[in-house]
Amino acid sequence: MSEDTIRLVTIGRILRRRWRLLAVLAVAGALVGYGASVLLFPPRYTTSASVLLPGQWEERELLTQVDIATSSAVVDRAAAALGWSGVSGAELRDQVSAQAADGNIIKISGTADTPDHAQQLSEQVAQQLVTFATRIAGGSTDPEAATGTEALRKKVADTNRRITDLANAADPGKTVESVQARTALEKLRTSLQEAMKKLDEADPAANKAGMVVMGSAARPTGAAPPTRMQLIVAGALLFFLLALIGHLVAARMNRRLCTEPEIAAALGSTLLGTVDVPGEGRAHRPEGSGPRAWIRRLLGVDTRWDIPAPQRSGDEAGRRIRYRRVCARLRDQLPAPRRLLVVVPDGDEIARRAAGQLVAEAESDPSPSSSSRGYPKLRVVEVSVDRPMLPDGDTESGVLVVLSTGSWTAEELTGIADACADGRHEVVGIVVAGTVRARPTRNADRPPDEATLALAVRGPVTGGSA
Repeated sequence: MSEDTIRLVTIGRILRRRWRLLAVLAVAGALVGYGASVLLFPPRYTTSASVLLPGQWEERELLTQVDIATSSAVVDRAAAALGWSGVSGAELRDQVSAQAADGNIIKISGTADTPDHAQQLSEQVAQQLVTFATRIAGGSTDPEAATGTEALRKKVADTNRRITDLANAADPGKTVESVQARTALEKLRTSLQEAMKKLDEADPAANKAGMVVMGSAARPTGAAPPTRMQLIVAGALLFFLLALIGHLVAARMNRRLCTEPEIAAALGSTLLGTVDVPGEGRAHRPEGSGPRAWIRRLLGVDTRWDIPAPQRSGDEAGRRIRYRRVCARLRDQLPAPRRLLVVVPDGDEIARRAAGQLVAEAESDPSPSSSSRGYPKLRVVEVSVDRPMLPDGDTESGVLVVLSTGSWTAEELTGIADACADGRHEVVGIVVAGTVRARPTRNADRPPDEATLALAVRGPVTGGSA
């Protein structure tokens, strides 16, 4: 498991090397969001109508009116008044909501599939709330009983006018009878006024009835959330984040060995050095053709993203010196000239190219002299990491393992080491190959002597990795 996979540089590498895949997944997520907006969350429009409750109201009484506004008694009457085909009161109850606001105001919200329907629904529920509240304030739900108090007030008003007419018709003189008649009429008028005042104080409908709808509901100009655009953006963002998190989880669970000490420990041998292989545009692309391979190349998933970008290397002369140093360390490590197998994991194109260059350098060694025993004879063998198998050690007396970093797990390398032991081969060393960005050279066929001498004197021939 890698412990260095959640840095910002890792996320930037994913964005650079997997941008095609991430873009395709984001588009797919946008399409899923669009489909959800059409099938699961069609556009809905919401608007509100306000109802004013005059007088003094306690909080619990306001909450009671809120419950009444969304009750079946009000919503069913609103559904009957609207007369929408195929829409019942039970369905409208899910589309109506109410809440108490400051100033004894109840806001009734209606949600529908069109702006006009939302406006009509909220206004109709508000009207039905006012009508229903007026009826129950009079102590009965009967419309005739609800108007009894108002009729009584009209009769009292008519009686007052009749008293005035009688007072005016009486003898305008100053006789005792006329004065007594006017006094009696005024007492009757005063008694009626006091009785109506007491009736108004005792009647709850006089104090808390008279609800008023405060104008028409505003026509909604936009859909209620989640809108279609919000669902599209949310789908694209969700798929993008899931793809990014998937890459990070895969990198976190990656068990491929990326450091030279880990590779050496898995194979149970020593590291002879590192060599450079010029990167090629198709060096890391798996072979294959057909629609699936074409799609993988189109999305950019045919190459690994978690490999660091290759560094810029020197010229061809510097790279060849690294190979010569590895061959020199092999020569100094072996007691006598020997023939070695160069084992390359099957599918490791970088290691295969490095092994070929090692063989070429070993064959280009001049004839052994008294001061040099000559480089070992090398033969490249590719083995499968699933079931590694090597030939018996009859002609070759050792193995040189060449592989690239970040490609193989410890279990796979241990299997190669066990296969070497089964074939009676000793792993004499390990060479790690890495890709570099090659620079154009003026003379790549033969390195100049000055460059060879300059690089050769930097350190001893034997020792650590080059």
